[in-house]
Amino acid sequence: MKITDVQAIILRLPVRRAIADGTQDDLLIRVETDEGIIGYGEVDTSPEVGKAVIDAQMSHGTCYGLRELLLGQDPFDFEQIWESMYRKTLYYGRHGAVLHAMSGVDMALWDILGKATGKPVHKLLGGSFCEDVRAYASMLMPAAFHEVQDTVRRYVEEGFTAIKLGYGPLGKDVKRDVALAAAAKEAAGKDVEVMIDIGHGYTLKMALQAAREFEQLGIYWMEEPLPPDNFEDYRRLCDSTSLRIAAGEQDVGRWVFRRLIWYCRLDVIQPDISRAGGLTEAKRIAYMAHEANRPCVPHAFRTGILVAACLHLIAAIPNSLFLEYSVTESPLRRELLTKPFSVVKGRVAIPTNPGLGIEINPETVRKYGVGSEI
Repeated sequence: MKITDVQAIILRLPVRRAIADGTQDDLLIRVETDEGIIGYGEVDTSPEVGKAVIDAQMSHGTCYGLRELLLGQDPFDFEQIWESMYRKTLYYGRHGAVLHAMSGVDMALWDILGKATGKPVHKLLGGSFCEDVRAYASMLMPAAFHEVQDTVRRYVEEGFTAIKLGYGPLGKDVKRDVALAAAAKEAAGKDVEVMIDIGHGYTLKMALQAAREFEQLGIYWMEEPLPPDNFEDYRRLCDSTSLRIAAGEQDVGRWVFRRLIWYCRLDVIQPDISRAGGLTEAKRIAYMAHEANRPCVPHAFRTGILVAACLHLIAAIPNSLFLEYSVTESPLRRELLTKPFSVVKGRVAIPTNPGLGIEINPETVRKYGVGSEI
C-alpha cells in the first residue's frame, strides 16, 4: 500500500468570536492510498498555518512540506514516517505548528491501518483496558453566577458525573474565580466532580492562593493556572499543594512532557493528540506518565475526529481517568461526523469499527470548507 495524496482542508464557521472555543474552525487531514483506503485526522492549530506545513515545497534540501514526504510511503511504516517528518522539518519545525500538522497526518495513518486490517485503532495500539470511559462535560465558564449554576445543573441532569469550566472570566481575579467555582460546585452536588481551567492566567502567588481555596471547595483539579513555559513556578506550585494540577494541552512532543512530568511534577498530564504529535507520540507520552504513576487525560476541544482518537488512546493505556467531551453548540462539533458520539449515563463507548470508527459527513465539509471539498 502506498500513499497517493494528502489534503489539508480548512473548515470554518461563517461567524466566529474571539473566545477560546476550538470548534469554530478546523484543519481536516485526508490521506489517500492506492488501495482506495482513506484516512482522516484533524489538527488543532491555526488552520492556514497548518495547511502551509502540509503543502510547502522543499527548500534547500532541509525544509520539506509533509505532503512531499508522504507521497509514495507505506502507511504501515508509521514510525519511520513520523521520524522522517520530524527530521526533515528540523529547520522550521521541532515544536509548534509543524508538530501540530504531523499530529493530524499521524492520526489519519492510524485510521488507514485500522481500516486495512479490519481492526479498531485501539487494538493496533495494543490495548482494550476499557469498553467505555467516564466523560466530563467541557465548556467555557459563564460570567454570571446564575448562568454557571443553570449550566452545571443542565449537564448533571443529562447524566454527566464530571464537569469542567474554563477560560471566560477566569484568570484575572482569584476571589471572583473562587466564587464562580463555588457556585459550580454547589450546583453540581457532592457526587459530581468539578474541574476549573484557568487558561494560564495566574502568577504563582495567585495560583497558590486559588489552590488553597479550590482545595477547600473540593475542586477535582485546577488546570493550566500558569503560562505553559513557566516550568519553575509549576514545580513550586505542585510541591506546595495537594490539589491536583493539570496541564499539557499547549505542549508538543515527548521532550517537553518529560519535563512536565518529572521536573514540574504535574498531577494530571493532558496531551492533545491533534497537537502533541498524533497517536504515535501521545502513546509514548501516556506511558511516560504511567511510569511516573500519573494519569493521562487527553485534551479534546475540537470535533468528533479528535474525540475518536482520544477514545482509542484511552482504551490502549492503563492510566486514564476521563474523556474530555466538549458540549459547545458548534455545527462543526455536532455535524462533521455522520454519527456523532453520544454520552450514556455519563460514559462514552470505545469505537469498535475499523480504524478510528468514524465517517465524515461530506455535506458538512462542503458547507464549511474553505476552497476545498471531499
